[in-house]
Amino acid sequence: MSARPQPDREFILTVSCPDRSGLVHAVTGFVVQYSGNIQESQQFDDRLQGHFFLRMRFDVPDPDISLEDLRSGFAPVAEAYRISWNLYDASTPTRTLIMVSKFGHCLNDLLFRRSTGALNIEVPAIVSNHRDFEPLAESHGIPFHHIPVTRETKPEAEARLLELVDELNVDLVVLARYMQILSNDLCKQLEGRAINIHHSFLPSFKGARPYNQAHERGVKLVGATAHYVTPDLDEGPIIEQGVVRVDHSQSPDTLVTLGRDVEAQVLARAVEWHSESRIMINGNRTVVLR
Repeated sequence: MSARPQPDREFILTVSCPDRSGLVHAVTGFVVQYSGNIQESQQFDDRLQGHFFLRMRFDVPDPDISLEDLRSGFAPVAEAYRISWNLYDASTPTRTLIMVSKFGHCLNDLLFRRSTGALNIEVPAIVSNHRDFEPLAESHGIPFHHIPVTRETKPEAEARLLELVDELNVDLVVLARYMQILSNDLCKQLEGRAINIHHSFLPSFKGARPYNQAHERGVKLVGATAHYVTPDLDEGPIIEQGVVRVDHSQSPDTLVTLGRDVEAQVLARAVEWHSESRIMINGNRTVVLR
């Protein structure tokens, strides 16, 4: 009789490499070598770019086999197939720093999902350029850092943010309606580990009061986009999008309410998928293995 899967002994392996024959056999052979049981396996072969992506969740019943043992065992496979990879304990939460300004719907949603266990994240800090949500942070027992930003103090503010990222061993930065444009240098330093959320009216309705602009134009869809942050403003690799239908009878305020609901849902899915290593960047696009 084979050993039963051990939920607390599950690991996630992600693979990204040039496509070639024998890849899946090599990866599954590695798992079999350690008597592992594959729980999930998703893969994508980008025929246009000749690139292969794989995410595998597997269980190792033997308690004497450590994560480092597995990493050492996979290293020769990775070298042979030129694989960019990551292997970690599936139970490890993603340390997530959340940034917010004056709209708290996304922040509140993420904190609620975290408190119920719907998101496997740990939030060591909330950062804001305003103090509006300091009480909310305190109610969740999370340190709140007020970092004001002006044109003159922007370099110092971003330097303090990076200090926090390093000091707190942050894996992911989430801009939960943080209404400041990050500098190109900061975007580059957070590449692949910073997610932003915004309404999907861009680039049509820029600037202030986009929902009023959309209402005046009679839009029929209200939506949101979550993407990785890059120096190209609001043009990073898209992770997830969502929409809801609207019509002429709905006021601008109703559109705002609907839009905020979609923003919270889309951002939560993006954070969930990132925390579970389901997202891999493929040039200007993402591969989301669900």
